[in-house]
Amino acid sequence: MKRIAFSLCIFLSGFCMQAQTTNFPTAAVDSILKQIKLPVIPGFTVNVTTFGAKGDSVTNCKPAFDKAMANCKKHKGGTIIVPPGNYTLNGPIHFVSNVKLELQAGAKIRFSDNPEHYLPMVLTSWEGTMLYNYSPLIYAYECHDIAITGEGTIDGVGNKIWDSFKDKEEADKMLSREMNHTQVPINKRLFGKNHFLRPQFIQFFNCKNILVENIRIENSPFWCLHLLKSESATVRGVKYLALNHNNDGIDPEYAKNVLIENISFNNGDDNIAIKAGRDHEGRANSSTPSENIIIRNCRFKGLHGVVLGSEMSAGVKNVYIDNCKTSSYLKRGIYLKSNADRGGFIRNIYVRNLHLDEVEDCIYVTANYHGEGNDFPTEITDLFFSDIACNKVTETAIVLQGFAEKKIRNVHFENINILSAKNGLTITNSEKVEFSEVVIGKKATIPTSVK
Repeated sequence: MKRIAFSLCIFLSGFCMQAQTTNFPTAAVDSILKQIKLPVIPGFTVNVTTFGAKGDSVTNCKPAFDKAMANCKKHKGGTIIVPPGNYTLNGPIHFVSNVKLELQAGAKIRFSDNPEHYLPMVLTSWEGTMLYNYSPLIYAYECHDIAITGEGTIDGVGNKIWDSFKDKEEADKMLSREMNHTQVPINKRLFGKNHFLRPQFIQFFNCKNILVENIRIENSPFWCLHLLKSESATVRGVKYLALNHNNDGIDPEYAKNVLIENISFNNGDDNIAIKAGRDHEGRANSSTPSENIIIRNCRFKGLHGVVLGSEMSAGVKNVYIDNCKTSSYLKRGIYLKSNADRGGFIRNIYVRNLHLDEVEDCIYVTANYHGEGNDFPTEITDLFFSDIACNKVTETAIVLQGFAEKKIRNVHFENINILSAKNGLTITNSEKVEFSEVVIGKKATIPTSVK
């Protein structure tokens, strides 16, 4: 195994190693936190059992949940209590404003996996392209002041019928991308029945003042929690057991002012993936990048810890990752990925106090994801990594891959300690890269003398 150690005052072409402080911008974080508002929920309360819900694992409780939601709407909002029991829902929950869904300890909502139950189609998105598709299992559209809380569990039953869609989705996936590139009107992008794009589990779309707290999310059909064109969102204390294909934990997309904290991830894909639309459609929405996202005190487990991209064409900026660690193997700790179809930008990304165990790559930044695309390289600038520790890297500790015509710029590494790595660095088409107190492998000490 190759071991590479770095010290100060070493200058190489295109980057240098010198004393440099990243100064994690706590004032900026505090300013964002002040802009994030928790939902205001009226005092009215209903219990789903009042409307006929039975926690017997058999009774279809969707009519009861729909009635409870309608009753809250009639009273201009309130809390829907789900008491202990196993509740089967043959269809989605559609939120209205000013409502909290509270799952008490011992309560479990188990959704049907019959695709027919998630029709009619709703306006949604799929991997960065807006379209009409099966309803997400929990869906809120143009709502404000909404919450899902409690110690209970929601189960998406995504491991059977929905999972079988994975092997059939390619034609629909490519069709959606073609519609994006050729600017087909959104109202003509119709999927759903006889198509195979799996729905998200929970999606808040054009919503504001959101809280998801303490619940357990299991067995999602696709992405678990999708914050689409939403702002002022708090996700905290959530626990995951979602190991199906593409089971991202949290996907903020065109999202603003988001706090993600104290999450225990165990996901089949990215723990957190920050996105902002795909290709032509994303670039047309450059006025609404994903921005002001705080990630702290999380425990990563799954494929990747925090990912930016690859669908990020409207841009991603002002992301602050602090005091997170792994509880098991990850493929990559921090992964910024784009390609020459995306355009857009990634900038002002701060990572501090990250503790990883074993990874394939510790920090991987690439503008050439999958080697795809042309004409629209992404601007990647102002990345700050400090106080990062990792026990073992089975491939490359730090990777920066830009383009000759658009280099990755202004990247800072400070206090990086990686105990072992197969490879130390790959830095190509990058400039103004600074290192301070970086050790990869065994730290060099006093040089030996000739005997």
